[in-house]
Amino acid sequence: MKLLVVDDSSTMRRIIKNTLARLGYKDILEGEDGLQGWAAMDANPDIEMLITDWNMPEMNGLELVKKVRADARFKDLPIIMVTTEGGKAEVITALKAGVNNYIVKPFTPQVLKEKLGAVMGVAE
Repeated sequence: MKLLVVDDSSTMRRIIKNTLARLGYKDILEGEDGLQGWAAMDANPDIEMLITDWNMPEMNGLELVKKVRADARFKDLPIIMVTTEGGKAEVITALKAGVNNYIVKPFTPQVLKEKLGAVMGVAE
């Protein structure tokens, strides 16, 4: 399964990638911002999940989600937003934009595992 992790923090990308690797996901692409994320999506239409931050330079995560959802190739792609934006209004905005699930930083590997399971339809 091919996943894309987009976050402007290299530390956060590493944490997410390490957690995904421990869960058995090996094919993981990454981007530093929404523009790199979109370029990766466009070049790899076989990506099966997007995990993105919200607050990033160039193109933020919300803009990336909207761009992904506007492309017919990715209309059903599972998207998880991982962000410090934990307010109810932000969560609602992200869900309306097309995010399937939402994780507030900081988070534990168990939370990421549970959210992945929920989005992928895998029972714990």
